[in-house]
Amino acid sequence: MSNLEAIYNAVLDGNAPGAEAGVKAALAAGAPAETVLKDGLIAAMAEVGRLFEENEYFVPEMLVSARAMKAGLAYLKPHLAEGSATPAGKVVVGTVKGDLHDIGKNLVAMMLEGSGFQVIDLGTDVTPEKFVNAVKEHKPQVIGMSALLTTTMPSMSGTVKALTEAGLRGQVKVMIGGAPVTDAFARQIGADGYSPDASSAVRLARSLVGVR
Repeated sequence: MSNLEAIYNAVLDGNAPGAEAGVKAALAAGAPAETVLKDGLIAAMAEVGRLFEENEYFVPEMLVSARAMKAGLAYLKPHLAEGSATPAGKVVVGTVKGDLHDIGKNLVAMMLEGSGFQVIDLGTDVTPEKFVNAVKEHKPQVIGMSALLTTTMPSMSGTVKALTEAGLRGQVKVMIGGAPVTDAFARQIGADGYSPDASSAVRLARSLVGVR
């Protein structure tokens, strides 16, 4: 079995030590960091997403696979910087003001990282102003907002309005998700897209930044 196959299988199995060991071995054997990322970690997370959509994996399996991916990515990141690997894009994510739920947001963040995005995670209870400031500071292509409570969904609308008032709306795509959120609500508030789960959030983010 090649080192890349070992990484791929470790991520699918949710084996964080195995994923890290595979990354170390692949780099030691001379594999370019970008190849390790694309053919090992990203390929594995794409398969995890497919298995989730086929109802073969569920949220617990996705979480452990994403954690394994992060273990490998943590070791790989300094080598990616040396090789000047270009990320798929930059995404700011956060759970909106008044909402402290973060499992869904964390999973989306990990899946995005696994797909090659640079992710800035603002955490939970994120105000519209904090999203605006993050766009000014980090200049992402996309912001992703999560809400689990119907009572906090208006904060999504408030953030879109705040971005517009700050003159930033044309510079960033907005995607939203969370249990009570719908595609109709996304259109109503002027968001660029809605995703019902982490796997489709990755697909949406890639389409919003023009990455196949």
